[in-house]
Amino acid sequence: MDSGQCSRTGDHGDVVWAKLVPIDGFNPEVEIHSTDAVVCSRVGSSFTKEIWCEITRSSEQDMVAKIRNLSSTGIIVNGKVVAPGAEAIEIENMAEIISGPEREGYLHYTFQMTLSPNPNIKNIKIELDVDDAKCSICLNVWHDVVTVAPCLHNFCNGCFSEWLRRSSNGSRDKPQNVPCPQCRAIVHSVGKNHFLQNIEKAILNGFSSLKHSDEEIALLNCYASVKSTLVLGRKKNPRKRPFIALNDESDNSDIPCPQCGTEMNGFKCNTGMAHLQCQECGGLMPSRPTINVPQHCTGCSKVVCGAYWHAQGLDSNQYNLICQPETLKPISERTISRIPSSVHENNSVERAITERCIQHSGRTLQAVISDWIAKFDNKEMDRSTLSLNNADTITSNTHLCNSCYDKFVEFLLYWYRVSLPASLLPRDVAERENCWYGYLCRTQHHNSDHADKRNHVCRPTRGNS
Repeated sequence: MDSGQCSRTGDHGDVVWAKLVPIDGFNPEVEIHSTDAVVCSRVGSSFTKEIWCEITRSSEQDMVAKIRNLSSTGIIVNGKVVAPGAEAIEIENMAEIISGPEREGYLHYTFQMTLSPNPNIKNIKIELDVDDAKCSICLNVWHDVVTVAPCLHNFCNGCFSEWLRRSSNGSRDKPQNVPCPQCRAIVHSVGKNHFLQNIEKAILNGFSSLKHSDEEIALLNCYASVKSTLVLGRKKNPRKRPFIALNDESDNSDIPCPQCGTEMNGFKCNTGMAHLQCQECGGLMPSRPTINVPQHCTGCSKVVCGAYWHAQGLDSNQYNLICQPETLKPISERTISRIPSSVHENNSVERAITERCIQHSGRTLQAVISDWIAKFDNKEMDRSTLSLNNADTITSNTHLCNSCYDKFVEFLLYWYRVSLPASLLPRDVAERENCWYGYLCRTQHHNSDHADKRNHVCRPTRGNS
């Protein structure tokens, strides 16, 4: 019998419909087969395998299973002890199972079912962080998901419809310059995303605890106004816009690129001029690689027009489809007043600790970041973990987009934390042991006790001699 699997006999109809995944990430996964529900694996520190439970599907139509204790001692399921000989109890996807009657000394598993328990249905396995399937307005998993363009962020239909309604208050026309609730880019259109609606249903089938309440669903359905693709935009005010159309007699008064209709800063687009489409606002600008103005973010190579139009003297308030200058700025010209929510690998415990450390130091976040930018310029830190393109050539004069700047700040705050002596850390923090897996630990994201008890602002040491 292979290590980490159920005991079973060969069967051509046999499929793996679920598995037990060890939380420590070190021990092998235990596969649950359709032909044999008995689990035989390691239960504690000993390498000896034992039969200790039986897991069967309740139905091929839902994501519910049953577990029965076959050991001579108890096992723990979702925090409750199941005694030997007790009746089988129901478990759902992502249930926590401990192979003994106590938390210490026994292996901790997470029960994971496939998206479709029916073995006759062929599936493609997709790994998806549940946080990536949440609406940034209500912070819950999408309900009747819609997607906005051009930024392609996703929201509940009801949440975005209410956002749209509030954005249009005070205007007799359609909403003017409706910003994306997540990134603030101007929304050009919004429509239902049927593919993501299937993903939404699959997630909720597997994680019933994430479902909206009946009252929330009724409210979201009441607000929902996106029935088909809606094209948004504002009515242009010609008095606010000093650009001349190529053909004033035509209906095409909205030229995508301002320099196609007017000479600006000594330059006007020629016929057939190559253009770049901004990946923030969706507008166009002429491709001019030889000028000393960046048109791409150095950290991700994304096209961003903010710096270019600022250099041309164009005010974003006078033209609909251009970005604010802040969307692409040198690191040294940026200011920061809050720690990005994604810092320390989205670990809210570590983020709160860093905020405490900065507050207790009596300095502002901006002052701390400025100090570490200087250290970065002096190459006083290892850049191998900086998740940006061209990491070795980035300096304080490098232009970055907003999302890449957040990543840069996350990198600096990691080095700020690891360089702090224990005497400057809060006592309860200084006494914590480092997690073996450091900032790469997966458990820190779903186990709040583990995130609180172990330090994750450190390098992985598991497997190192």
